[in-house]
Amino acid sequence: MKVETDLKKIKEVVEKKEDENWQFRSFLKGYDIEVEELDSIVHRLFEEVYREIDCTTCGNCCREISPVLEHEDIERLSRGLGISSENFKERFLVKDDKNYSEGFIFNKKPCPFLKGNLCSHYELRPEACRSFPHLHKEEFVFRLIGVVENCHVCPIVFNVYEQLKAELWHEKNKGGQPYTFDKIVIKLPG
Repeated sequence: MKVETDLKKIKEVVEKKEDENWQFRSFLKGYDIEVEELDSIVHRLFEEVYREIDCTTCGNCCREISPVLEHEDIERLSRGLGISSENFKERFLVKDDKNYSEGFIFNKKPCPFLKGNLCSHYELRPEACRSFPHLHKEEFVFRLIGVVENCHVCPIVFNVYEQLKAELWHEKNKGGQPYTFDKIVIKLPG
């Protein structure tokens, strides 16, 4: 399996394939496959790609994503830094109004704890960071918007999504071209 890790190339490809990526998302939403079977395919691809990529050479997620910090994350980080949770919130966080959550996000990008490509407080990192890129989780099909949005951020997500297209989408269409939805004709009665 060829794995692309060059972020510049990945961003160029994702930009060129933006419509295709959203079309594939639509394809997956309507694809006749059990949720568990799709999860199994994604988990296999994730394991294959993850073995080929060293996240410590990238750190792009810490530069571009604002993880939502829950109460437990704030408590763990503030204790580890030796400051009160209120002081931690004042110094580093803002309320997360964009995602309609009760959590907080960092008040700037990149993450204030990013040093080079590494987290300076790795053992204290928020749960959202521990879980990223979330491809090991169940019910992949219900998180597709985030997956498409993270294709340009994370080489792992990009490569898994491209491999998934190759296996499920291009394979179903024997001509090797992805399905396009602009050719579908819906006949209405009357």
